[in-house]
Amino acid sequence: MSGPARAGAGSDVAARVPDVAALTRALDDVGYLADQGLATAMFLAVRLPQPLLLEGEPGVGKTEAAKALARVLDTPLHRLQCFEGIDAAEALYEWNHPRQLLGIRLAEAAGAPLAEDDLFGAGYLLRRPLLQAVEHPGPRPAVLLLDEIDRADAEFEAFTFEVLAEAAVTVPELGTIRAAHPPVAVLTSNRTRDLHDALTRRCLYHWIDYPPPERVAEIVRRRVPGSDLPLAESAAAAVARLRSLDMVKPPGIAEVIDWVAALGLLGLSRLDAAAVERTWGAVLKNRDDRELVHARGAAWLAGG
Repeated sequence: MSGPARAGAGSDVAARVPDVAALTRALDDVGYLADQGLATAMFLAVRLPQPLLLEGEPGVGKTEAAKALARVLDTPLHRLQCFEGIDAAEALYEWNHPRQLLGIRLAEAAGAPLAEDDLFGAGYLLRRPLLQAVEHPGPRPAVLLLDEIDRADAEFEAFTFEVLAEAAVTVPELGTIRAAHPPVAVLTSNRTRDLHDALTRRCLYHWIDYPPPERVAEIVRRRVPGSDLPLAESAAAAVARLRSLDMVKPPGIAEVIDWVAALGLLGLSRLDAAAVERTWGAVLKNRDDRELVHARGAAWLAGG
């Protein structure tokens, strides 16, 4: 891409995200509440630009932060869900073997010559999230979400970061594909293992704490249209009580949202012991946790 074109793209991003306060308001407009620390980290990730590593307990809004940022920038989100054993093919690209075989058969049926290069063109490439983000044509960079990077092994972690550092992908049959607009990279981790120093040194870092009940209630009301504030506040306070216990799977914000939605669907406008007993399954997702909370009682969870 030419210099003026790059400058134009940068100006477009700067106009959308001129400062931290503007980004905070824009995130608010798309339904994501960010405190100043998180909004600052996201602002720097966009404007420096530099990869952003978000850590925190499950359910505090790490993945949603990347989704909200893509909405603010009005650009695609390419999400790579990491898991144990994930490899480069699942992150970058694979060749479409069934289509290649079909191409061979069609050429044979037509008696047409078929060179090897004919089978390894861009039309036979299955693009995975990393390559999709690198190839994004703009006008603004795509958001690339490497979700739960801690679940992948160290070798894959190193591989993905090398791609991000170069903003380029080499496909042996096609050559090197360089990003016209290097993606805004957001990595999330639940700290199931420590990430390598080489990665963390090159990333901006932010730890997302579980928000206080009043902020959780505000988030819930945005995500569950028509929900009553007292009910959202009661559910948020109840989950805060749960998180004070030694639970196997402490509930996050997503569980509060599901719980309030379930209560509303059942026509329950008040969180009392009876309502809790009808909706345990919205927040307790482990048998040991269920027994632990049952010992305290539904009235305790309801705040009675």
